[in-house]
Amino acid sequence: MKGAAPAEHVIRMYAAREEIYPREAKGRYAALRWACVWITQLVFYGLPWLQWNGRQAVLFDLGARKFHIFGLVLWPQDFIYLAALLIISAYLLFLVTAVAGRVWCGFACPQTVYTEVFMWIERKIEGARSARIRLDRQPWTAGKVAKKAAKHLAWGALALWTGITFVGYFTPIDTLLGSIAVFALGPWESFWVLFYSFATYGNAGWLREQVCKYMCPYARFQSSMFDKDTLIVTYDSARGEPRGARAKGDCIDCSMCVQVCPAGIDIRNGLQYECIGCAACVDACNSVMDKVGLPPGLIRYSTEHAMQKRWVTREITARVLRPRVLVYTGLLALIVIAFFTTLAMRTPLMLDVIRDRGAMGREIDDGMIENVYRLQVMNTSEQAHTFRISVSGIDTIRLETPAEARIDGATTRAVPVLVRIDHATGKRGSNPIAFAIEALDDPSLRVEEKAVFLVPK
Repeated sequence: MKGAAPAEHVIRMYAAREEIYPREAKGRYAALRWACVWITQLVFYGLPWLQWNGRQAVLFDLGARKFHIFGLVLWPQDFIYLAALLIISAYLLFLVTAVAGRVWCGFACPQTVYTEVFMWIERKIEGARSARIRLDRQPWTAGKVAKKAAKHLAWGALALWTGITFVGYFTPIDTLLGSIAVFALGPWESFWVLFYSFATYGNAGWLREQVCKYMCPYARFQSSMFDKDTLIVTYDSARGEPRGARAKGDCIDCSMCVQVCPAGIDIRNGLQYECIGCAACVDACNSVMDKVGLPPGLIRYSTEHAMQKRWVTREITARVLRPRVLVYTGLLALIVIAFFTTLAMRTPLMLDVIRDRGAMGREIDDGMIENVYRLQVMNTSEQAHTFRISVSGIDTIRLETPAEARIDGATTRAVPVLVRIDHATGKRGSNPIAFAIEALDDPSLRVEEKAVFLVPK
């Protein structure tokens, strides 16, 4: 109509999430995914209960500033090893991604693992995919409320136990449970138990694929580690198209690959960043191909080059050791070798020498010069040792305090020492000396630290 105002055009900056109801997939990759679930969760939930030398085997004691990892005790001075572990993990992830794409995301990532467990609980309470869809569409009834309440109670219980286990790596698990039993949990423990529980419940129960699509940075930069020889989940369009029950292609357009996808994508549209490489679509498609009497592999792990050039497995394998993979492997091997070599050569004994600033150096009645020090001795091993203390650097230098000190395992102790020299043997001002401590039961356990002896001018 002439003179009418133009219709308002609304541009939405955010698309509302469409609920995804993944169908349960069964097959080789589903079994492998559940094997990863069992292995990772047995390790996660079981490690806090494992004992080692009378203590928790893995305990990150932030209050005492000690990390116990089986027989290894790491102190703040050893954080270089933790940094090295993070670097090793990063390079290992880069290597795995270059070879097999997002296989970590699809099989062992905590988000995938807990989502798999939460969906299993959901299926057991609410039923299979079609039953869950019908349940969500029907009006609220007593039966629907009961099922939803049971599901969320089960999710909450698992999430709470997960939060308790997580905090159990920082506070001994038996102490933590004892505090919970008598309602005496500290504020920080309470915060982290609830925070990690809420994160598990929210991420695995509600957000699910949104964590992988919008929150995880790995999904955004993974493509920089892909090339045309990276194994990815692919759809063989040359074999499958044109699709349809009576078409010439092998794809019968059953949409099973879409129904089992936890991200809700259609792999037949090509590689998408939302794909986590879980291969649920591979299992679903292979089961359909088996039922209709067609060979498996319409959807499979393959590479872009292999799909374009119709390579067989032998030709795909030949391209695994390409420059990108060799560089990642070489760097990873060097870092791992350096890490374990340094760790094996690490002396479980540390010594710091601290001068008494209240007595810089003084002359005493018998013509001797005396200096006072504090030796900060750190025994990082699990065993207690008796150490012999010695000092050298000036001809007449000697200790006036006991030359032996016992240090318990995984502890640090300040040992005060008095050191004297004859007045005539030291020059005025600073004189370099060295303190040494040596375990009486293990001569190889020995460290030396330089210091200064002051002679008054």
